[in-house]
Amino acid sequence: MRAVFGVVGLLIALAIVSVLVKKQMSALTTAVPAGLASAPAGATPQQQSQQIQNQIKQSVESTMQQARPMPEDK
Repeated sequence: MRAVFGVVGLLIALAIVSVLVKKQMSALTTAVPAGLASAPAGATPQQQSQQIQNQIKQSVESTMQQARPMPEDK
């Protein structure tokens, strides 16, 4: 009986973790490709790399400037 409860508890924990991972991965996939497709066709790999680095830097800086929501007191 204890083994059954142990297995059920593990399955519930696995389900919770998988839902959280899915939520995190969907947030990452929607945020990253937005600005990376604007590299000019005739640019050298070094120029493309520099442009991608600048876009990521700007994205990180704009994210850092956004205010975090304050938790509600219970």
